[in-house]
Amino acid sequence: MKPTTRGRVAFVGAGPGEADLITLRGAERLRAAEVVLFDSLSDPALRALAPDARWIDVGKRGLRRLPHVSSGGAEATEQAAINALLVEHAGHRGKRVVRLKGGDPSVFGRLEEELDALAAAGIESEVVPGVTAALAAAAAMQRPLTRRGSGRSVSLATAMTHDAGLVAGRHAETEVFYMAGKQLAALGRRLLAAGWPADTPALAVSRAGWPDELGSDHTVATLGDATVLHSGRPTVVTIGVGAAPLAGRTLGSDLAAGAAAAVERPAPVHRGRKIPA
Repeated sequence: MKPTTRGRVAFVGAGPGEADLITLRGAERLRAAEVVLFDSLSDPALRALAPDARWIDVGKRGLRRLPHVSSGGAEATEQAAINALLVEHAGHRGKRVVRLKGGDPSVFGRLEEELDALAAAGIESEVVPGVTAALAAAAAMQRPLTRRGSGRSVSLATAMTHDAGLVAGRHAETEVFYMAGKQLAALGRRLLAAGWPADTPALAVSRAGWPDELGSDHTVATLGDATVLHSGRPTVVTIGVGAAPLAGRTLGSDLAAGAAAAVERPAPVHRGRKIPA
């Protein structure tokens, strides 16, 4: 039996880490949700905002566990499955759906494909912005991405393309590269080839927004040294003006030494901060 009213979808940015980094509007949409499609980067503590909703894991591992979704390990198929779930629950079942994405939905979140699927099915949607990892990393390390008189442009880029190729260029005074953790040395070489001077400041931050976030200072030439600290952790790399430390705020060797120990500890999921009421 078809629903008497059509559902709608709210794309909500969960923020880059702990649950309290979500916006007030995002928290409001979650409370009203009947179905939540969430990815692996959102804090599980956010479930407290919608305890009665149906939560569906649409991260890569989650999709493979769903009996009615066959991903086959192919990215295109996984995205098609998410599109189908959105249309099924909002369109066919008339539910209020939240598509919960880590960071901001519009930044490397495959948002355009999901919006297109909803538009083709005639389903209303809205996008609630969130804090993206580049901003969380800059805030955590106190490195303003723009600087008066010297840093007037910022570029957000992904280090990996859809065909698994590594891409790097020189397009702004500050550039932030997402998904760079596994290829830091290769990224440094590509940046040098793109014309960045060897002594350009480089800041690597992994798990920005979480209690166990780590930051380390490098140059473009020594970026590969960051691998020992950030390997296996979601990492963003800031290059250029916005990576330079402010006076007296260099992370230094003490932090690096402490970071190496921190990697060995189990990462806490939530520090007990209150989610917006």
